[in-house]
Amino acid sequence: MSEHETPASIRIQRRIEWSDTDASGHWHNTAAFRMIEWAETALFERLGFLDDVYGHLPRVHISIDFTESLDHRDLVDVRLAIVDVGRTSITYDFSIERDGRECVRAKVVTALRTPDDASREWPDEYKRLLVTAGPQAPELLVVPEQPAEEPLRRVRT
Repeated sequence: MSEHETPASIRIQRRIEWSDTDASGHWHNTAAFRMIEWAETALFERLGFLDDVYGHLPRVHISIDFTESLDHRDLVDVRLAIVDVGRTSITYDFSIERDGRECVRAKVVTALRTPDDASREWPDEYKRLLVTAGPQAPELLVVPEQPAEEPLRRVRT
């Protein structure tokens, strides 16, 4: 890997929805696990091999820390970065942030499997992309503010 190549990573934005909360109105910790999948899906789609690996990457280890609570409709930045690619496994760093404050930090290990559930080695081209593709285009819900446009005026007829 050259000094300019960095492992693949992505940032996506999501809102905490009602279905992500518990009876108290605060988010339920299981939402983080769905967000891992959303970020992983977006990253592999950007890298061009989602259809080949989707559904064949079971999680084999997750270590997660919850440091801040989240509430219904909070806007969060979800980040996933490749930290290691083994022969058949891959390790991610994962985080969820609200307003620049980290709320969740996780390390996730998945194992690539064949459709009949046997171990599968990462193809060389996929490995190369995972360790060199760098940050991918984000998937944002909110874009940076632009100068306000002139409001549309209704014309009575």
